[in-house]
Amino acid sequence: MGAQNHKQDAVLIDEFARLYYAEVDPEELAARAPLELKGAAAAHLAFGRKFSAGKAKIRAYNPVFEQHGWQSTHTAIEIVNDDMPFLVDSVTMEVNRQGLTLHLLIHPVLRVARDAGGELLSIFQPNESSKGRLESFMHVEVDRQTDAAKLAELEAGIAKVLADVRAAVEDWHAMQARMLKVAGGLESARAGVPDAELEEGRAFIAWLLSDHFTFLGCRDYELATVKGEDVLRIVPGSGLGILRERGETVSASFATLPPEARKRARVKELLVLTKANARSTVHRPGHLDYVGIKQFDAAGNVRGETRFLGVYTHTAYSESPMQVPLLRRKLGDVIERAGLLPAGYSGKALASILETYPRDELLQIGSEDLYRHARAILQLGDRQRLRLLVRQDPYARFVSCLIFVPRERYNTELRQRFQRILTEAFNGTSSE
Repeated sequence: MGAQNHKQDAVLIDEFARLYYAEVDPEELAARAPLELKGAAAAHLAFGRKFSAGKAKIRAYNPVFEQHGWQSTHTAIEIVNDDMPFLVDSVTMEVNRQGLTLHLLIHPVLRVARDAGGELLSIFQPNESSKGRLESFMHVEVDRQTDAAKLAELEAGIAKVLADVRAAVEDWHAMQARMLKVAGGLESARAGVPDAELEEGRAFIAWLLSDHFTFLGCRDYELATVKGEDVLRIVPGSGLGILRERGETVSASFATLPPEARKRARVKELLVLTKANARSTVHRPGHLDYVGIKQFDAAGNVRGETRFLGVYTHTAYSESPMQVPLLRRKLGDVIERAGLLPAGYSGKALASILETYPRDELLQIGSEDLYRHARAILQLGDRQRLRLLVRQDPYARFVSCLIFVPRERYNTELRQRFQRILTEAFNGTSSE
């Protein structure tokens, strides 16, 4: 019986190894000894023999042949998880955030059958069977870390990221439904904002829902006054995705804003488009995109907001701004105010400037600042001059700088110098 089980295990290991390396670059495989490859696959299989859906299983370790059946000069990270979107890019982001170099990433998605206790029974290619469920086996190799505390930090960081991924994926449809529900109740905003703004806002929300926004979190807030200060109270049970409640009662980010910035909460505008304080841990690096939809009472006063955090999709950046609600109106205002002949040289140049203006900036900038910047760029023309255009975030959290420099003078060193100078000049803590 023991010999038969051993034979079955050997067959399972061979099949797992075949599927494990099926999509890996042959040159990468050729650079490694067959014993090392088989040992690494067998170690991951052993680690994933028992797994329960609902929480990622993670370990970061330095493989030793006598203990793990293979060895490496790198630290290995093994992950077993339910298959879902954003796993690879999110784990890669966390590795980079911790300042480590990624040397190898293997990510087979397999169909796995397990018993009621989570013990592995059999594995298949995803399209080979309808048994079991799809599971992600991720193998990552990074710079070798010998400090146990660093290995624990690596595991904890990846666990946090994968928990965020799970929350966002599980609540994806609920977040879309929340935005649809909010859009359906926008009629109450008519007492607070002009009809044209309301209709364009509705169109923008519909545009977001048409695969132009990756929803990662949302939450409802109630605007209240406590001891003479405005606060945004979290509506209990409203948090979804990465904004699921964890014991908070008010918006911490709102509370840290300066008084003048907090007053903007009562400004009668339907949408707030900006960047969040928090950086994304899911899908793409950088600060999260923030879409706030304000709620109004019968008298037209702001009574709260529904906040959506996420990232705009790639199609949102490639689509012509003249086809995007809100942006088309903003660009139209600038073109009309400029008063240039559309078919003339300057008119065409202005249209090109607006069409190619950085999309994140275009989403956030007001018409007045956009007009001022577009005119400055137009006046710059083909002249080989240095030009700096600055926009202050209305919530006093960041400054956006557009720098124009002759092409032949631009290089990485100059960019880094600009970053250092501007970060110091604006008393910043970081730049990107």
